[in-house]
Order: sequence, then C-alpha cells, then structure tokens
Amino acid sequence: MKKHLAQLNISRIIPATMEDPIMADFVAQLDTINALAESSKGFVWRLKDDENNATNFRPFDDDRIIVNMSVWESIEELMDFAFKSAHTVVMKDRNKWFEKFGKPAMVLWYIDEGHIPTVEEARERLEFLQENGASEFAFDFRNRG
Repeated sequence: MKKHLAQLNISRIIPATMEDPIMADFVAQLDTINALAESSKGFVWRLKDDENNATNFRPFDDDRIIVNMSVWESIEELMDFAFKSAHTVVMKDRNKWFEKFGKPAMVLWYIDEGHIPTVEEARERLEFLQENGASEFAFDFRNRG
C-alpha cells in the first residue's frame, strides 16, 4: 500500500489566549496560509474545526499549546510548502508569538494512504520522538529514522 506523510507541529503561545493582541498578526494570516497549504502540490488533509483552523484543539495539558496537523503525499512536497512558499514569512516571525520549547515540537511519520491520523496518535508520536529520538516510528526533517 502507498504511504503518505503525516506531520504534527505544536507551538506554545506567549500570551494566555489566542485573542490577546500579541497574536493578532498571526491570527490574521491563518486563513491565507491554510488556503496556501490546501492548494499546494502533495497536500492531502489537515486538522481543522468548524472555523477552518486547528487553534481551538487542546490535546496537551497546556492551554497555551496550539497544534497544526496535516497529511502530505511526500516529505519533499511538505518541505516545499514549509520552506519554499509564503509559509516561510510566518515562520520568520514565530518568535513574536511563540515560546521556545527546548525539545522537539514537530514530528513526522508515515501512514497508509487513506488513513487520517488522530490527535492522540500524533501526540504519541511527538512524545516518542521527544523521549527516544528519531526512528521509523517518529522522525523530523533532519533525522529521518
């Protein structure tokens, strides 16, 4: 069976809520960047709620942690979106909105085509990477298990 690439990345916002004025520039870009992802080559799926984003999901024991989760046809296509599109402008400014974790905040793993990963599955993969390092089970762009 063909494989796709799943990704989860988390960020801890600096203020207490997404409604804080500090987050206004980030929030203003969400719809544009999400639409860019969805129209990118290799995009398959992304986690979103009724408001078309994932910032309301709180799968961690910290209400300031927001998540982004998506599925791509290949790691190369995800890398093109992440590092060669307007997404880089948002990443350049991330220190305005987010704290540094001091441990991996992003994880990649392969799934069977057609599988939609759960937030719980993604959290398990990230925690594995944080505790054990890269492997086939959980890896990142630099360390591909």
